[in-house]
Amino acid sequence: MTDVRGSATDPQRFSRMRLGLGVLLRVVAIFSVFAATMFIAAGRLDWWEAWTFWVIYFLISVASTLELTFRDPALVRERSQAFADASSKRWDRIIVVANALLSLSLFAMIGLDAGRFGWSGVPGVVRALGGVAVLFSFGMSTWASRANTYLSALVRIQDERGHQAVTDGPYLFIRHPMYAGMCLYDLGVPLLLGSWWSLVVSGIMIAVLIARTAMEDRTLRGELVGYSDYAKRVRWKLIPGVW
Repeated sequence: MTDVRGSATDPQRFSRMRLGLGVLLRVVAIFSVFAATMFIAAGRLDWWEAWTFWVIYFLISVASTLELTFRDPALVRERSQAFADASSKRWDRIIVVANALLSLSLFAMIGLDAGRFGWSGVPGVVRALGGVAVLFSFGMSTWASRANTYLSALVRIQDERGHQAVTDGPYLFIRHPMYAGMCLYDLGVPLLLGSWWSLVVSGIMIAVLIARTAMEDRTLRGELVGYSDYAKRVRWKLIPGVW
């Protein structure tokens, strides 16, 4: 006798597995480029702190990618195809590309500073705080993706998916928790790996994120039904009580 339930779900499972594999390959490619940039700048491979960071970061990313693929494949598809959609904002495409280049610059600077020349002397306590900030950034990103199935990689109104304002999870406290997590990451990684000088690049990245937050918030107020009312209830964009 044929298992009707099993046969009905097999195409879905295959589709999700194929989607997950595609995303994982992109994750591997991105990690390879960023890690190679840092190690090349460092001029050496015998850097255990860096290896520990990349291995743990990679495993967390793979686990979260697989979990998200099977929990919310529609979101993974949206994030994967955002650049192919003409409805995404041109200014946001420019910002995303700029952020990718700045990320490469950040890892290159960390490699030059902490890995090659040793310009900085970051105390162990500060490095530990940097690690805590990075972990919090991972947690914030995961929490936001669980609450918001419309969390696209680019700013766009997803009318075809019934896009609406999300008001639960971290969105109860701030309007852009993913960007808040990214700011924590940009601050935490240089400190964790022992580079004061890299905070210069981090500052530029955070300034770009703040600009992106303001522009996205303005777009959502003007184009997403219900967002203006939500913004009146939740006043803060990135940091409760500050902005």
